[in-house]
Parts: sequence; structure tokens; C-alpha cells
Amino acid sequence: MNETPFLKMNGLANDFAVVDARRGGMRPSAEVIRKLSDRAAGIGFDQFITIERSPAGADVFMRIDNADGGEVAACGNATRCIASLVMAETGARTASIQTRAGLLLAEIDGTGTISVDMGEPRFDWQAIPLAEEFHDTRAIELQIGPVDAPVLHSPSVVNVGNPHAVFWVEDVDAHQIEIFGPMLENHPIFPERANITVAHVTGRSAITIRTWERGAGLTRACGTGACASLVCAARTGRTDRAATISMPGGDLLIRWDERDHIWMTGPVELEFSGFLDAQSGAWRRSDAAGEAATG
Repeated sequence: MNETPFLKMNGLANDFAVVDARRGGMRPSAEVIRKLSDRAAGIGFDQFITIERSPAGADVFMRIDNADGGEVAACGNATRCIASLVMAETGARTASIQTRAGLLLAEIDGTGTISVDMGEPRFDWQAIPLAEEFHDTRAIELQIGPVDAPVLHSPSVVNVGNPHAVFWVEDVDAHQIEIFGPMLENHPIFPERANITVAHVTGRSAITIRTWERGAGLTRACGTGACASLVCAARTGRTDRAATISMPGGDLLIRWDERDHIWMTGPVELEFSGFLDAQSGAWRRSDAAGEAATG
């Protein structure tokens, strides 16, 4: 077996397998990523992250593959994880990470908490993108359920590195996002599919959300979902421009600054290390306690 080292990391239980291709690690095929993502037989993760050399002069390039093997442009929680690795490697208190969504800058405070500048949100219907023109993307015509009594309707939409639709509800647990999430993710209005969030504003600086991520499914935390919820809430007058976003995996602090950049602040965790075969999908933990947990 040609083994590639990997790390298992998470940001608020949104979890990742990370391979450093700068040091000879290999990015598996989509088929192998799907196998490795399986939580029963594989490593189990929401996204597979490959660290590569940046062609643009950033510290690293971060490539993101969802659990279904499809590549995406952005992942907020993964960005914090990779930033923590880069800063540990360089000894610096800042890091620059190139992604398909653009250049992201990160910094660490005295407590070890990572903040990432996620850039500016895009609200124009073509930039999200949507399949048809909407002059006002604070609430578009999209609903689930009967026409005269929809269960969900009129989401706010935005691109924060990937497309998001945010539905405003009174109770995030009262809606079966695992059922309607796949339908909305693949709705024709979203030509590149979309992440689907239900959000309950509990105060001027507090929002509770649950997110169905395109290509990954229902996750315990979604960094870009938290960013999308805050900017859409502030844009529609529901909150101020900074709020604590509560998710099943924990809380993120999201701030939309005066330059219109979104700052995401939260913790990261290194769970364990191991080795994988990028050709077959076989894997093993490198610590003695985890030798039995192999595929």
C-alpha cells in the first residue's frame, strides 16, 4: 500500500480529512473520497482537504472536495483548520490561504482562536448564481409546501464563496431539513446547487441555524452557512452586523465589518493522524490506540 499521511480535524464538529500534497501526499479520486467519507467503514468526514502550493504566492492553496467527491470553492470551518496548521508551521500569527473562492486571510489571538476574513458577500442574482433574474435577493420566490400555506418560503440568498439560501423560521428543529434539503439544494433556480439553511433570529446579536450542505448533507456546523445567515439577517434588518451563530456543533462569532468583509471566529480541533491509500481507499490511524480503526 502506497501510504499518504493525513490528519483528521474539525471546526465545531464539521470534520475533515486533510492531506498535504506539498510533501508528496496524493489527492484521491472522487470515488475513493466517497469511500473514505463513509462514517461506518471509512475515516468519516464532511469534506476532504488537500493542501497544495499556491500558484498566487499565498502560504498555501486549499482544495476542497465534499463527501460526495465533488469539488467546491469554499469552506469556512476548513479554512480555520488549515490556517491553524500553516501558522503552527511558520510560527507566524497570520496566514494567507488561496482557494477557488479567492484569497482568504487568517489570524490567531492569544487564546488560540482563529479568525478568517471570508471576503465580501455577493448579492447580485448572477453572482450567486440564480437561474433567473431577481432584482431583490433579500427574499426570492421559492417555497416548500402548499401554495396557500407554504412550510418554508421567501429565502434570502447570497454567495459567500458558495451559494446559500437562508429560510427564516421560528424553530430550526421543527423543520425536516434532511428531507427538503436535497430537493432545495438541487432546485432548478440554483444552477450550481446551493447550501440550504433554516435560521431563527433570537436577538439583535444571536441566530440559531441548521444547514444542509450541497454535496455533504446535514452537517453539525457550516462556517459559510453562519456567514450567510449573519449578512442576510443584517441586510434585512433582523440583526446588527455582528452576531453569535449557534449550530448543533457549537457557536461561531460572525462580524460584517465596515469594509463589507465577513470575519468568522471560532475554534479548531486536531482529532487524530493516520495514513491512507489514495488508490484503494484503505486507511489506518497512526496512534496505537486506533490501529483497529482501519478500512
